[in-house]
Amino acid sequence: MLDALGIDTRTESIYRTLLQHSDWGIAELAAALALPEEVVREAFDRLSELSLLRPSATERSRLHPVSPELAMESLLARQKAELLAQQQRLEASRAAAAQLIAEWVGHRPPADSAGVETLVGVDRIRDRLAELSRHIEHEIMAFVPDAPDAQNIAAAKPLDAETLDRGIRMRTLYPESLRNVPAGTEYAHWLASRGGEVRTTPDVPVRMTILDRRIAILPVHGENSGHSAVLLTGDGTLTALCTLFDLAWDRADRLGSARERDQRGLTSQERETLRLLEHGHTDEVISKRLGVSTRTTRRTVAGIMETLGARSRFQAGALASRRGWLTVPDAPGGTAPDPAA
Repeated sequence: MLDALGIDTRTESIYRTLLQHSDWGIAELAAALALPEEVVREAFDRLSELSLLRPSATERSRLHPVSPELAMESLLARQKAELLAQQQRLEASRAAAAQLIAEWVGHRPPADSAGVETLVGVDRIRDRLAELSRHIEHEIMAFVPDAPDAQNIAAAKPLDAETLDRGIRMRTLYPESLRNVPAGTEYAHWLASRGGEVRTTPDVPVRMTILDRRIAILPVHGENSGHSAVLLTGDGTLTALCTLFDLAWDRADRLGSARERDQRGLTSQERETLRLLEHGHTDEVISKRLGVSTRTTRRTVAGIMETLGARSRFQAGALASRRGWLTVPDAPGGTAPDPAA
């Protein structure tokens, strides 16, 4: 029940028992719950770490359970701080990836250097991917910024099937617009049926494939991924790119699940639209970034403005920022606050 707060079932059971028998020690708990004392001692360490146990005011050698009212407030505050820190790491990783890609945009390196291999042409890129895929041992992680077309699906399926049949974990992050493309959605469900994992997010930052967390392939030209690509193997670069993927993956929605709403009643796509509005982007730019039609963006913006009571796009961004709508929410699925608050 409290797994989301970092408390496993056994530790939760020990905490609940302590609330009813606050004078019990490790020996009494172990006997009552039929657990080894070492297990109870480890649970005490975890509960102390989470500030759910504190030394007794009357007997310092004995630990006393903190009331749930105080304990849960402290844990939720800690979780909120962790979410904010995660968002900051994601933005830092996004900036690092953007800087890395910018070094290659518009030109081809004069020669490959240590940790860098240049691939020119879609055939060469596909051949190199196929070659590398045969040596994958653990996992493939992929950013795909647009829904695949029939030609790309036909080319990818045989390699995907062979890879998944070998027990390789395959995680793919698509833009939310994939849900509106029948061929792309069908392909994503096919991947899932073979054991692949697919999630969607409003804005996929860059096209990228990472193999076993040691090799990354990115396009040189963002608008033309088949023109040329770079294969990167440097430890520092891979650490940054893997972190970017992991953070984006954790915040994405599982394919087939309803788009979760945060405690303000916003979907991830609406939050991203708000963020882009605040930066002054037009409907056309927002549509391109999110991979949706301009009509969809206009409808989303109109709904946001109505909810905020804003008379202009600029005012909507300002009001959202003032009310804290652009910060990391506490948790999805909560009750949305009164927009007039």
